[in-house]
Amino acid sequence: MLYKARCHFYNGSSMHRESGDAHPLLITTIVLAVLTVGLSGFGVWAFVNYQEQKNNVDSIVVSAVDDAKKAQIDADQASFAEQEKLPTRQIIGPTDLGKVTFSYPKTWSVYIDRDGTGANGTYEAYFYPGAVPPLSKETPYALRTTITSAKYETVLATFNERLKTGKLKASPVTVSDVDGTRLDGEFSDTVRGSMVILKIRDKTLQIYTQAESFKADFDTYILKTIEFNK
Repeated sequence: MLYKARCHFYNGSSMHRESGDAHPLLITTIVLAVLTVGLSGFGVWAFVNYQEQKNNVDSIVVSAVDDAKKAQIDADQASFAEQEKLPTRQIIGPTDLGKVTFSYPKTWSVYIDRDGTGANGTYEAYFYPGAVPPLSKETPYALRTTITSAKYETVLATFNERLKTGKLKASPVTVSDVDGTRLDGEFSDTVRGSMVILKIRDKTLQIYTQAESFKADFDTYILKTIEFNK
């Protein structure tokens, strides 16, 4: 009996020590497992976040490259279009109407509707890139030139209403050493552009672009090259 009791006491003590030794190992294992899972989760999150950032950067780079390419193409096309306008052509009006001359892009065509002969002696010419569209008040021509026997003050007065409402703005201009008036703005519901009105002896010249898109050509090629008999 004494032997059995001793054996029982010994076995209980051994089990107690084994159980006590297992606790730190179990805790360490659990901690390591949690850390492993946490690090794995962080790694996945970091990788996903990196991929998203990389995709965003790649998208921005691609967009920037595309924009740069488009800008270069637009610049090249604009430069080519400008080169195509040169050398310019020259038009010469009737001598008895002041012999108005000026240059215009060679890519434009001209249609002379009235040549200055006849009862009223009016000269009227229309200009447009390529072919000149059929004559219409609704068509915004690249350039329209009119020389009439109407007085300068009378022609200018026809725009008083739009000047009063602010649809048109008037400013002084000097062309070929002759003072005149420049009008910019809305000439009608469909025509918006710029016009220069000049007195040529007993005649009046109206020369204007009927679209904002031709304003640069109007200022560069037309106004700077106008000449006439004073």
